[in-house]
Amino acid sequence: MAFEKIKHVSKRIREGALKTMLHQTRWIYGYARQYWLVILFYTLIGLLGTVVSLGSSLVSKDLVDIITGHQTGALLSTFAAMIGLAIGSTVMTQLSNYASNWISLKVDNEIKADIFSKMLVTDWESIASYHTGDLLTRWDDDASNISNGILNWIPNLIINLFRFISAFIIVIYYDASFAIFSFLGVPVTLLMSKTLMKRMLNNNRRSAAMDAKISGFNQECFSNIQTIKAFNLIPLYVDYLKQLQKDYVKMRMDFQRMSMVTSFLMATMGLLVSYSSYGWGIYRVWDGVISYGTMTMFLSLSSTLTGTLNSLISLVPNAINLTTSAGRIMDILDMPREDFSHDKEVQAFKKESETAGIHISIDRLDYTYHNGTEVFCDASLQAAPHEIVALVGPSGEGKTTMLRLILALLTPGNGTITLWSELDTSRKTLSLSPSCRQLFSYVPQGNTMFSGTIAENMRHVKPDATDEEIKEALSIACAWDFVNAMKDGIHSVLMERGGGLSEGQAQRLSIARALLRRSPILLLDEATSALDVATERKILKRIREDTTPRTCIVTTHRPTVLSMCDHVYQIRNKTCVILKDSEIEQRIKDF
Repeated sequence: MAFEKIKHVSKRIREGALKTMLHQTRWIYGYARQYWLVILFYTLIGLLGTVVSLGSSLVSKDLVDIITGHQTGALLSTFAAMIGLAIGSTVMTQLSNYASNWISLKVDNEIKADIFSKMLVTDWESIASYHTGDLLTRWDDDASNISNGILNWIPNLIINLFRFISAFIIVIYYDASFAIFSFLGVPVTLLMSKTLMKRMLNNNRRSAAMDAKISGFNQECFSNIQTIKAFNLIPLYVDYLKQLQKDYVKMRMDFQRMSMVTSFLMATMGLLVSYSSYGWGIYRVWDGVISYGTMTMFLSLSSTLTGTLNSLISLVPNAINLTTSAGRIMDILDMPREDFSHDKEVQAFKKESETAGIHISIDRLDYTYHNGTEVFCDASLQAAPHEIVALVGPSGEGKTTMLRLILALLTPGNGTITLWSELDTSRKTLSLSPSCRQLFSYVPQGNTMFSGTIAENMRHVKPDATDEEIKEALSIACAWDFVNAMKDGIHSVLMERGGGLSEGQAQRLSIARALLRRSPILLLDEATSALDVATERKILKRIREDTTPRTCIVTTHRPTVLSMCDHVYQIRNKTCVILKDSEIEQRIKDF
């Protein structure tokens, strides 16, 4: 049996379980060392509390011995000392709780902010493979678990070790025989903790997965409540939620049953230790070896030793819980990061090209998604300032993917995407990188409005924009008329995802927001799909007439505006083919 256990542990080590936990522990240490002063503060407070508690036990012993006549001394001063220690302990506990709560909230917020900022610069395709509910659970619950663990695990280890050793020394000093009873529950405690630890590890993983599943379900339901109502899917989703809740309750009760059995055995062992100590204490008092006060102190310290030992053992599953949370966050943070080290270079390039504008050159581009789906092979495309270039093709052929490549949200396998500007005396060239996003304004498919006022939505892209600048952008996007008709104009409040607006109105606001930024490159991804043809053509005409040397690329499935475009590229056989005028006319005729 012992050989099988050793074999199992060896197998786990070979499989990398221990190595993984050590890696996760080093990652946690990277945060912990930033808060060593806070950890030291927690530890000192805990040690001081232990000293006060042990002092109270000694004073209580003296008080009982004075009352029973086993010891002479000042009854009132001893009683006063005991009350003083009790009051001091209460005051210190309250102050410690206040300080620890404030520090805990501060550290929790700092760690969450740091993880949040790192998640936002994670490779887009990699992080997009995770459900938003799962990401929220990892960022919120797992990050909080780590911040609490950083602040508590090491102090609790030191404090409990100090408490156990100090209490044990006092017991040995007064009567070594009582130390035996302090360890009666150790075998059972170790056995139970081993079983509980294994169950806890499995439960942590199941619980995190279930929390992410429920969070994702709730997020999707509330985001798509209109669709659920429209298709009368309310009974379906209510039943689905009830099933999720049923699975969650089953998971929790499975663990609760194990915890209940373990708690019962631990409590029984605690009673055995207490009554054994009590019986032995009565015998020692009856035999005249110790006083009543010493027996009272031993009973108190016996409980302290047993409780402290249980606390020390519980630190092991706590550590496993902590490393499990760290591993879930590391899964996200260990993904490739976007490189924003070229920000200053891009800012200089933007300033130099203000008059001339910026060209986009895509040359022999290849791209395959992580799942193996090939989208482009040897694709090329050119777009210049003051031009509107259209990208057409059937749905799912790669129009949106091309814009994501231009935005450096995706990285091509082969080929290049180059930005360049024709200056007075030379050509300035810039290789595409995430830093280049400051050169773009982008209107994606769908409703991208945030809750808040229209003006607040507009100022997301230009915080210092004046009301007049906002109105000008709204006018170009054919949005000013309906905004001005609202009771509060640009200060009208929008609901989440632009609730209260039609799809066409939301699209026009999105276009206005992109124009307000006055970026040299404008990308419109089916951004006029909800508009009537006349409004669509009017917006594109105003964009063309704008004096800003803007390069504009639009994706569209409606060929009615293609006659307004300077060039039209069709995605065909995973490449980009420029259409002739006759082909464009035929597409318009066939629409």
